[in-house]
Amino acid sequence: MDVTKIVIIDDHQLFREGVKRILDFEANFHVVAEGDDGAEALALMEKHDPDVFIMDINMPKMNGIEATRKLVEANPNAKVIVLSIHDDENYVTHALQTGACGYLLKEMDADALVEAVKVVAEGGSYLHPKVTHNLVREYRRLTESGAGNGGGTATLAYKQVEIRRPLHLLTRRECEVLQLLADGKSNKAIGEALFISEKTVKNHVSNILQKMNVNDRTQAVVVAIKNGWVEVR
Repeated sequence: MDVTKIVIIDDHQLFREGVKRILDFEANFHVVAEGDDGAEALALMEKHDPDVFIMDINMPKMNGIEATRKLVEANPNAKVIVLSIHDDENYVTHALQTGACGYLLKEMDADALVEAVKVVAEGGSYLHPKVTHNLVREYRRLTESGAGNGGGTATLAYKQVEIRRPLHLLTRRECEVLQLLADGKSNKAIGEALFISEKTVKNHVSNILQKMNVNDRTQAVVVAIKNGWVEVR
């Protein structure tokens, strides 16, 4: 089994140690280095060639956004998960535009952190479920306001769209899971809502991504919104 090499950069030592402790429980994860400022990122990449960076967004000398930009400029294959206390879509969009592959809120649980590292290490992208929901709500707001479409007629057209579950593509259970993804639920919360195990939820999500031909949960939700397959609540 391949080992995923990880570098953690965060200026709060206690938080950094907590993240490291969670990751150390995974047999195929190895934290190869730590840093307390984004300015260290390039040197640590050259020295350790990590598979994934976990990068705090707010640091005193060089913030995580700037560090991510420099990393990706130096190595377009660099994979960065940004950590933040901010769930505002402007922060998320900025992080993704500079090349981040993931965005996690510091209120995350251990399972979300582990899942994010696995997904990003394999070439995917991962957004905290709450962040996904906020982005979807912003997408709906822009759509309803007629952004890019010349005015308010888009509002009427959008609101007249009837929610059509994609039963031609997904099972009824997968449609339920897709709706809960759009609601910003984590795998654990979906399992609790549907009275199924978290492992079963992961299997459903994997099937949904494959059937919809998308790479990650966020893409699945955006496609579902565009097609009128889910409600944004």
